[in-house]
Amino acid sequence: QVQLVESGGDLVQPGGSLRLSCVASGFTFNRYAMNWFRQALGKERELVASISPNGGAYYPPSMKGRFVISRDNDQNTLYLQMNAQRPEDTAIYYCNVYMSGSDYWGQGTQVTVSS
Repeated sequence: QVQLVESGGDLVQPGGSLRLSCVASGFTFNRYAMNWFRQALGKERELVASISPNGGAYYPPSMKGRFVISRDNDQNTLYLQMNAQRPEDTAIYYCNVYMSGSDYWGQGTQVTVSS
């Protein structure tokens, strides 16, 4: 079955950087677009970045400039590089794939930006 396992979440100081990883299994990774979402306490889940099977990236306007999504199709792994972090980036970050009419999610990894 589809499995998405995120890692890399941590406490980071404002202005710092962090890289999240998501290891995928149970499907043909290199055939699907992948996404990172985040959900802050009391807020709706929002899209951070998307990447096509061959590496084309999309960022919503509010996320442009500080996040970089990438993937390694040989390792079935999705990445999110997070730079110049702000307290408002504090959230649980989720890896996501949409296939055959269904959304699949990992368990999430907590990122806390605080001094």
